[in-house]
Amino acid sequence: MASIEYYATGRRKTSTARVFLRPGQGAITVNHREFAQFFTTDSLRTQVKRPLLLTETGEKFDILATVAGGGVNGQAGAMRLGIARALVAFNAELRRQLKKDGLLTSDSRVKERKKYGLAGARKRFQFSKR
Repeated sequence: MASIEYYATGRRKTSTARVFLRPGQGAITVNHREFAQFFTTDSLRTQVKRPLLLTETGEKFDILATVAGGGVNGQAGAMRLGIARALVAFNAELRRQLKKDGLLTSDSRVKERKKYGLAGARKRFQFSKR
């Protein structure tokens, strides 16, 4: 029996999240691990669950996600975008609500590259007059 599944990809910094929404009771699995075990802080958990709470679809779907790259903050942001996009694939009427809250906008901020002759992206080495 092939059940209906909604798929979307989310990206943030150098992280990528592949999100699958399946009809269920609200279980979230990340990289074959329990949600609370993968995202250990409350702030990260609420960030990931934001699209579900906003659209009140938390108990309708089981979420299966695979995340790769970056750190845990970037992965949470990527997963949030992936969930929001998958919800729009499920029901296009949720788009306005998610867009209004800024959940469908990809956060394009990434680390600026280090420049030659500088200590970092913008920091300079200490100036010595003599």
